[in-house]
Amino acid sequence: MRIAIVEDELLAVKYLEHLLHQQQIVAIDGIHILRSNEEAIQFFMKEHVDLIFMDIHLGDGKSLEIFEAVEIISPIIFVTTFDEYAIKVFKHFTIDYILKPYEEEELYRALNKYQSIQASYSNSSALNSLVTLENNLKTEKINKLVVTNGQKIIVLNEEEIAYFFASGKHLFVKTTDGRTFIYDDTLKEMSFKLNTNRFFKINRKYFVNRHSIQEIIKHSSQKVEIHLIPEPEIKSEILISKPQI
Repeated sequence: MRIAIVEDELLAVKYLEHLLHQQQIVAIDGIHILRSNEEAIQFFMKEHVDLIFMDIHLGDGKSLEIFEAVEIISPIIFVTTFDEYAIKVFKHFTIDYILKPYEEEELYRALNKYQSIQASYSNSSALNSLVTLENNLKTEKINKLVVTNGQKIIVLNEEEIAYFFASGKHLFVKTTDGRTFIYDDTLKEMSFKLNTNRFFKINRKYFVNRHSIQEIIKHSSQKVEIHLIPEPEIKSEILISKPQI
């Protein structure tokens, strides 16, 4: 069987690929990685697969946009970080969901369910699921992040995160205990995913936990300097306009 993974987080893609190649429930002929709505739309216009693993949030929008652009008849297993969303989805579609960060047992459960119901699958219920999610995405936010340290996969709760900072082409996450990890996303997308009661974007390079602001120094009537804890690796002033505080 052919599988498509619609997922923008590289670490999640690699981990799911690894689990799929290890399992012995279904025989896999090929896995296609699609990391954006645009890439998925172009692929599904020409190709068909037997099963799709689809994240609800992608870097260029929500997965609903794929269904609006192209007809998909393949069974879908949704991948999500949101418990509340997952419960709503489960009530509306006929395959399954995997909740990030997921375990092998969850994948095996989903594949076994796929085998048992693939003949009667209806893709209209999957579309209804995403419509339901679209109506609720504005209020629900992620509260965990999955990062990697060498061969280890680490789950960070939002209270462990001090701030995100962009450097070069990469986004990094700094934890309250001083650890630094690369995170496969952008500051722009984090503004949609994080709890804005706790986090906010202070400039084009930093998205910070309010509790990580150690000191605010006035520079002018319109600009202030922010000191963060833990101290950033990049030794430069962090200046923002007063209305952002």
